[in-house]
Amino acid sequence: MTAFGGFMSLLYLAMLLLAVAALVLAAMAREDAYRAADKQNKMFWLIILGVTVAVNLLVPMLFLQIAGLIATIVFFVDVRPAIQQVSGGGGGGRRGSSSDGPYGPYNGGR
Repeated sequence: MTAFGGFMSLLYLAMLLLAVAALVLAAMAREDAYRAADKQNKMFWLIILGVTVAVNLLVPMLFLQIAGLIATIVFFVDVRPAIQQVSGGGGGGRRGSSSDGPYGPYNGGR
């Protein structure tokens, strides 16, 4: 196997793994979160990402794999963050500390 062939194999594997991860994450999200985030419905994303996984596994055509990669990237950078924000699982926000009470942080009576 040439160096180029090895690189392409790694690239195909990376695209497949990304598509599988996106498909699993899309399947785990609630249907109503897609509607609340004003995105395409869950079935749409499951079909698109499922076809992407199938193309990566069965049809070694780079053009189709790149189209699937674009759909996977759109899911990861646009759809998933919007769904997480609507579902209350948005990362990056302040999670609170052990001294937080029901109405905010406890400051020790100061």
